[in-house]
Amino acid sequence: MNLLDILLILPAAGFLLTLFLPKDNPGLIRNFVFGVSVVTFVFSLLLIGPVLASPGRLALEGNSSWIEYPAIRYHVALDGLSLWLVILSTFLTPIVTLVSWKYIQNRVKEFYAFLLALLLGVLGVFIAQDLFLFFVFWEISLVPMYFLVGIWGHDKRIYAALKFFLYTMAGSALMLVAIIYLYNKSGTFDIPLLLDMMAKGRLVLTGAESNWLFLAFFLAFAIKVPLFPLHTWLPDAHGEAPTAGSVMLASVLLKLGTYGLVRICLPLFPGAARDNANWIIVLAIAGIIYGALVAMVQPNMKRLVAYSSVSHLGFVVLGIFTFTQVGLDGAVYQMLNHGISTGALFILVGMLYERRHSLEISDFGGVATAAPWLTTMFVITTLASVGLPLLNNFVGEFLILQAAVQVNFYYAAFAAIGVILSAVYMLWMVQRVFYGETPETVKHHMPDMSTREWAIIVPLIALMVWMGIGTQSFLPPISANSTQLLQVMKQPAPPSAVQAAKESVHAR
Repeated sequence: MNLLDILLILPAAGFLLTLFLPKDNPGLIRNFVFGVSVVTFVFSLLLIGPVLASPGRLALEGNSSWIEYPAIRYHVALDGLSLWLVILSTFLTPIVTLVSWKYIQNRVKEFYAFLLALLLGVLGVFIAQDLFLFFVFWEISLVPMYFLVGIWGHDKRIYAALKFFLYTMAGSALMLVAIIYLYNKSGTFDIPLLLDMMAKGRLVLTGAESNWLFLAFFLAFAIKVPLFPLHTWLPDAHGEAPTAGSVMLASVLLKLGTYGLVRICLPLFPGAARDNANWIIVLAIAGIIYGALVAMVQPNMKRLVAYSSVSHLGFVVLGIFTFTQVGLDGAVYQMLNHGISTGALFILVGMLYERRHSLEISDFGGVATAAPWLTTMFVITTLASVGLPLLNNFVGEFLILQAAVQVNFYYAAFAAIGVILSAVYMLWMVQRVFYGETPETVKHHMPDMSTREWAIIVPLIALMVWMGIGTQSFLPPISANSTQLLQVMKQPAPPSAVQAAKESVHAR
């Protein structure tokens, strides 16, 4: 048993034990799940050393047989791509347990059990090195989020949960077909083994096979990102989810899509990725601008932040498909940045909702007079979200735009419009919610931040600053992994693969 096995056991055991806790003692349940999540986060910090000691390579690898036929293996490992995403997941889980401390009053046991099940699913996705194992954890992460939205959400929660589930399941079905096809061709689900077989010419995919397999995986991941125009489930899910659900959805679950693009689509199908890059970049830029424009006219704060996610994650997809070192570094870093800043925005919007019981911008105004510290935290988070220098989002967006300029100046020029528009819709929201005349209803329902709320938001603000000015604390393992990925993508096809492709063409 290695460190990664223990990392999965902690939330799994926590989930099972939570189910046996007495449901009429919500305080015990909250404290127990908070304790499990804190222990999991502290334990995840032990993973940093082994990954830094193995730059560009898999660390903490565990590989054993799970099912003999078909040959499914329990193969887990960690590298620079997944390290910070794992820690982001474990870091946010204790925070969302605190966020829900007072807000969730019904079916407390089930709610907190689902939070631990969600953590188990996303951790499994980030460390799986077997395609079937990856798919199992991918599906595990879907189920608890469905219930979090469907049970504890707002008025239209059933519609939003079903839409989220059906969209994601449609993509998952295509991914499963592609996984089975690859297994029938290769006899293995193991990702490193598949890469080795392709490099040595033992696994040969024709151009058409590679393209269709790439598209099947890509569609599953694009729905989860979500990439324009597959984004329509996201505003509904965010708008109806409880605060904890919105935070985990935006900060962690959406990253499963961008992670899958880098972990599976690019290394396994490099030729198809390059062939399809131009139209994918066009969709990413369209999402950047469209998401920003639609966010600008939203009357609901949660939906505004949801559409901002469509825009920001368009930057991540743009960086990935530049196929440059700086672009991949920026894309992975922006995944982390978005997880921190957008997660904090949803938390702060949730704090406003708990006070006013409304998400409509028109129901606020002058909050800065009644709650100056809450306003200060919201403004700092807003500035991070719009990419102010010295805060985290600036670094990721700068790297991605730099990569876009290297590929095509017009890509960068159009993407930069999204940066300008993000300042417009975010600052306009801040103006309408926090400044101006303070209505009587706001004055009497807007206490400033409590001790619990300070404990929630201070670590996130600290990370925004740290990631903005101490970038080299995070980038080296990411850069090492990006370098390794680009080397894999640049490897010429082995002679046997080239010959097979020629023979296929002649046969037609």
